[in-house]
Amino acid sequence: MTDPLMLKEAREAPRVVRRQLAENAEVTRRLADALRGRRPPYAVTVARGSSDHACTVLKYGLETRLSLPVASLGPSVHTLYGARLDLRGALVIAVSQSGASPDVVENVRMAREGGATTVALVNVEDSDLAREAEFVLPLRCGEERAVAATKSYLASLTALLPVVAALNGDAALTRGLEALPEALERTLEVEAQARDLAERYRFADNLLVLARGLHFGVAQEAALKLKETCGIHAEAYSAAEFSHGPKRLLAEGVPLLGFAPADAAGEATRRAYADLLASGADLRTLGPAAGSTLATPETGQDLTDPVPSALAFYLFAAHLALHRGLDPDAPPLLSKVTRTR
Repeated sequence: MTDPLMLKEAREAPRVVRRQLAENAEVTRRLADALRGRRPPYAVTVARGSSDHACTVLKYGLETRLSLPVASLGPSVHTLYGARLDLRGALVIAVSQSGASPDVVENVRMAREGGATTVALVNVEDSDLAREAEFVLPLRCGEERAVAATKSYLASLTALLPVVAALNGDAALTRGLEALPEALERTLEVEAQARDLAERYRFADNLLVLARGLHFGVAQEAALKLKETCGIHAEAYSAAEFSHGPKRLLAEGVPLLGFAPADAAGEATRRAYADLLASGADLRTLGPAAGSTLATPETGQDLTDPVPSALAFYLFAAHLALHRGLDPDAPPLLSKVTRTR
């Protein structure tokens, strides 16, 4: 059987990140120089779907490394309700594979006209979104044909990181980025383990995905992909918030998949998972933390660790769809580009 596009494109991740780092060097320098001069007091993100989940990861990165508060902008505030937000001086980051969603494009136009610094992380470089933004950080994925985004999501996690490294003079992050393609190549070596782990969920109807900190946006993405490619009702929760009510679902036998970080959130996450296991939870883990059910390579940098975790999950999700007799490239009712207004 021929492998689905979802798997083939996910396996391109090492090449995509390597190319992105090499070819975005000049725009990275220009954007970092501009932000040093303008010193935005806060940032907002504009995105939908997988791109919005990438923005959750970027939020943690910008807040923890640059102390820059980040909020998610609801596109309909402008496009449906007609409000023109005061974004003077703000850094506005739009993320989109296609750059074609009218509501994202319109919000970037509004923000730029209102005096914001606008940045587009986009794969299609001649798209409407790329034309509207002041700065464009290309994702460098090449064509992504699978309905389920994989390599474009991973590239969205990394495109802004060289700018972060330049702004705070973080040589360690730069080295971590340079080593990331090799870490992603090592992640591809766990595909057989991902396939085996997926087998145990082949008959699942529901699955809860837990994470904290930088991995939370990966958990959001995982829940979306489980719905999209596997027909499983999945939801993402903060491991810190899960005990505030959702834990009740354990009594119904709902299984858990937890992302296990090795960064500052690692110990708190480990304790939360230990408590859940003591309560009888059906919990398996994925990530760079020691003892993970599906262990991913540590990259040596908290901002880059989520990338191998996300890649390993994509391998898991694609094989889970195949175990369930589904084609992850042809999810019912969905198409590659969704144009919201």
